[in-house]
Order: sequence, then structure tokens, then C-alpha cells
Amino acid sequence: MSLLLLQLFNGISLSSILLLIALGLAITFGLMNVINMAHGEFIMIGAYMTYMIQGLFQKMLPASAFGYYFALSLLVAFLVAAAIGWLLEKTLIRFLYGRPLDSLLATWGVSLVLQQLARTIFGAPNVAVKAPEWLEGGLAITAELTLPYKRLFIIALVIFCITAIYLYLYHTRGGRSMQAVMQNRGMAACLGISTGRVDALGFALGSGMAGIAGCALTLLGPIGPSIGTYYIVDAFMVVVLGGVGKLIGTVAGALGIGVLSTAFEYTTSATLAKVIVFTLIIAFLQWRPAGLVTMKSRALD
Repeated sequence: MSLLLLQLFNGISLSSILLLIALGLAITFGLMNVINMAHGEFIMIGAYMTYMIQGLFQKMLPASAFGYYFALSLLVAFLVAAAIGWLLEKTLIRFLYGRPLDSLLATWGVSLVLQQLARTIFGAPNVAVKAPEWLEGGLAITAELTLPYKRLFIIALVIFCITAIYLYLYHTRGGRSMQAVMQNRGMAACLGISTGRVDALGFALGSGMAGIAGCALTLLGPIGPSIGTYYIVDAFMVVVLGGVGKLIGTVAGALGIGVLSTAFEYTTSATLAKVIVFTLIIAFLQWRPAGLVTMKSRALD
């Protein structure tokens, strides 16, 4: 029973990480149909912001205050990544709407520039971020089962992020405008919604969520300029499987991929498990190309 619970927890933990990474991409890809290959680099920005905040706390504040740096890092990572995302949308992305191949190549170029910039500033080797003391250790369920606090914190962070995005999308004027643009851009513009402003806000929000994901990933291991490239494929996989533009689909896609990957890794190996999961996703999309959850709209496109 302990082994079964451990595998289930590992699956949920992996799902939470995938979901946190894919949340921002679900907003940008679902809203603007922009294939943002630089999404991984916004994850990198959030990770390095955490590294910088840690260094500032170690140099400028007493040791007793070090435990508070991670909470501040989450806020700074979100704001910095969102600001860079807003600037990127204003200067580049808005000129590439309706041109998916051009947007893919342009954002891929941006990702290379950001990676090289990170190597110039922080160096090529990976750097480590020390977790605060309140995240060390684990919750002992039984003598054989201990749940790490770091993983539990990431799961709680994902639940908070999903709740915040849900409340924004369904209970604020800005969120309802964003949904209207997702469903029918032309009609939303005719009704007076500033689609350009919604696009900029949506891209900034998606980039900010990627920054939070990067901050959370520092709890799991060292970070480097190419940390985002390890997760970009999985992020697109979650969004496409769940269904473009639907939050509940992204949640279902991440949960399914995480649990299946953990189950197959237990019986085979990590590489073979990823191959099996990819194959199952391809087969599923052949049967249901729109994904698990489809968006209902009166648009005739």
C-alpha cells in the first residue's frame, strides 16, 4: 500500500510540475495561436530571478530573514517575466499574428538570444538555489512513506495558480474579455473590446506564469541557461492534449501525462516510458484532434 501511495504521489507531483509549466503556454497559445518557442526561456528568467533574490538576501540581510526570500522570489519572477513578455508582444509578436511559421521562427530566435544573454550574465555552468529551511524534510505518512515538503509546496502552488487564473477568467471583466477574444476575435472587436490590449495582457500573464514555474523548478535541482529547453516539448504536449484554450483541459492533460509517465517508468524505464506516452498521445490525437476538451463557439472559422 505504501508503494502504491508513493507512485500515486509521484504521478500527481509530476503532473503538478507539468501543469505549472504549461499554464502560461495554455494562455498564450490558446488566446493568440502563437507558437511561442521562447516559453522555456521565460521559465529560465524566473529561475534566475530566484537565484538573484537568494544572493541579495545572503549578502544584505541577516540569516534569520533568509527563509522569506522564496516568497519574494515568486512575486519578482512573475513581475519580471510578465514585463519582458509584455515588451516582446509589443515589439515583435503583434506583427506576426496569423503567420504561425514566422512566429515560430521568430520566437525560436528570441529563445536563442535569451539563452546567450543568460550565459553572458550568469555563466554557462549550472547554479544551485538553496531552499529555505521550512521546505526541507518531509511529511511522514508511514514508516515507509515520506512526502517531501518541496513537492507538497509545488502542488499547493499549482492549486493556488489555477484558482487565481479561474477567478480572473470567469469573475473579472478583463478575464471575460480574454475569453471573448479566444472564442471569436472579430466579434469581440466589433463589440468594442480592445483585442490588442487583451493580447498584450494575455501574453504578459502567460509569461508571468512561466516565471513562477521557473521559480518552483529551483526547488528540484540546479538551474542553467538551457533549463527551459528540457520542458518546452512537455508543455506543448500538455496543451495540445488538453485542448487549446480550455483551462480544465490543460489540467486533465497534465494529470493524465504525469500519472501515466510515472506508472510506465515504474514498470519499464524513463526513456521507454516517454516513448510510450508520446505514442499514446499521438494515437489519441488521431482519434480526437481537438484534444480532451474542445471550445464551443459560434465562430464559423
